[in-house]
Amino acid sequence: MTLSVSPATIARLRLAAQGILPTSTRPSPGPVDVVRSLTALQGQDFPGALWSIGLRSPGSTRADVEAAFNRGELVRSCPLRGTLHVTAAEDLGWILSLTAERMLQGQATRHRQLGITTPDLEQVRDLALALLEKSDGRVTREGLFAAFEQAGQGTKAQRGYHFLFLLCLEGTLVQGPVNTGNGNGQFFVSSQDWIQNPRVLERDEALPELALRYFRSHGPATVKDFQWWSKLTLKDINAGLAQVQDQLETLECNGTEYWLAPETAELLGGPDHRKTVNGARSVLLLPGFDEYLLGYTDRSAALAPEHAPLTVPGNNGMFKATVVAGGRVSGTWRKAQGAAEKQRQRSGVVLPEIFTQLTTSQDRALNAAAKKYATFLGK
Repeated sequence: MTLSVSPATIARLRLAAQGILPTSTRPSPGPVDVVRSLTALQGQDFPGALWSIGLRSPGSTRADVEAAFNRGELVRSCPLRGTLHVTAAEDLGWILSLTAERMLQGQATRHRQLGITTPDLEQVRDLALALLEKSDGRVTREGLFAAFEQAGQGTKAQRGYHFLFLLCLEGTLVQGPVNTGNGNGQFFVSSQDWIQNPRVLERDEALPELALRYFRSHGPATVKDFQWWSKLTLKDINAGLAQVQDQLETLECNGTEYWLAPETAELLGGPDHRKTVNGARSVLLLPGFDEYLLGYTDRSAALAPEHAPLTVPGNNGMFKATVVAGGRVSGTWRKAQGAAEKQRQRSGVVLPEIFTQLTTSQDRALNAAAKKYATFLGK
């Protein structure tokens, strides 16, 4: 009989599965281990993505995470939903082999509106590769746009962005080493030159691999969650899941089936399921766009409906950084700016806006989370 659990339990199990709350005495994972475990984590806000990795890798600093990009172990591209994600370098190609075609189809109308043709793409590809040869193998977004413009390929009105999107989607370019002259960005490099040991999977191997790794790292999650996250067809999802379902467990919450890793299910306490999942007293500072919210289409286990407009103002897709208490979003936060905010900031760097009253112990935990973030930044 499938065990039935509460939404609060779903939320805290996700904290464990995603590595946000450690559940064992094993050595802390390094930045690459974190990303490889999650398979892909949303990364359009690069500083936020660095903290998403750092908070799951206790003891790691921002410099440690950046070093993994500089060594070519981590990269950033658009393998899912047409949005920037961080992946382990070796995983990018096989994920794109599953997802690129549907993303291209989804953007076809927009590319016609922008007047992007096959010859245009061929020209900017040649320009990009030629520029890389002259630029020590790395080039900025601005440098690429300047080269495109000089050759008569306009970059305004997002045309330049879509050129880069297409070059990344086809595997020509990838964002690799950190641009120290721009603390929030990376250089573009040649995927073929930068990614040293890409994994190559046939489609019938890649589908179960992606399904298994998603549910292991994000579960408890539903098939609908995975469909939203991957944008694969339901046919492909069912084909992949059928091959790995014996390596997963299921739970039920409010009549819906959730899939998860056996190790995550064990946190419920074995056959009698009487153990309370850790995390009820935890307080965490998560960046905007973190997988804890963005990894699912149904975010209700962690985000109350009345707090959604405060977390995603105007429902515009721009997620604020969140204060998560006991697995639930209880506020937002941002980096403190200037002396005027000194009275309200925590550890000199964090300015929280709390939706719900925190207990005294939770307030102390919030201070500890702020110190952890300050240490990550090297403050």
